[in-house]
Amino acid sequence: MTDVAEAYDRRAAEYTQALGTMSAVHPSDRQLIETWADGIHGRVLDAGCGPGHWSAHLAERGLDVRGIDLTAEFVDTARARHPGIRFDVGTIDAIDEPDAALGGILAWFSTIHHAPTAIDVPFAEFARVLCPGGSLVLGFFDADALEPFGHAVIGAWRWPAAELERRLEGAGFEILETHRRAARGERPVGAIVCRRTDAV
Repeated sequence: MTDVAEAYDRRAAEYTQALGTMSAVHPSDRQLIETWADGIHGRVLDAGCGPGHWSAHLAERGLDVRGIDLTAEFVDTARARHPGIRFDVGTIDAIDEPDAALGGILAWFSTIHHAPTAIDVPFAEFARVLCPGGSLVLGFFDADALEPFGHAVIGAWRWPAAELERRLEGAGFEILETHRRAARGERPVGAIVCRRTDAV
């Protein structure tokens, strides 16, 4: 994922200005994640935290949250903006947390650059670091068929929700909710809320 980190480093300031605040968040996304967060017990990882706005929002709601991101520029920005929260450069492909250490993971569009041959790696890591019953929210670009597309920063993938659900179940998750949203002039998006089963 080195190429992804380098691509975001080059455009981190632009990304932060456009998308790095809660005012840029769609109201339905905010409601979904706040509802999810209210049911979390234990530490939370903002996996692919960007400039840290979601981490800060979750912390304001009383959660013990830590953010990681591949992009050093994002981590520096998050630390400067939100000094009371821990942010580290890190990869979702090898999360530096012990097994079963977390109550929740927010992976908000942080797997979109993983090809179909690679996406099972972060899913397995999410399952490893979540405690039994721990919960994951995954944001993704939605499509009727699996397909690559030209993301503004670097190539990414659109996924059918059913295929992501299948992959997550294979990693040891129980699907709780799936949300899909399409608006004129915007790319269709989705979110899956799932729970780590006791059998992982």
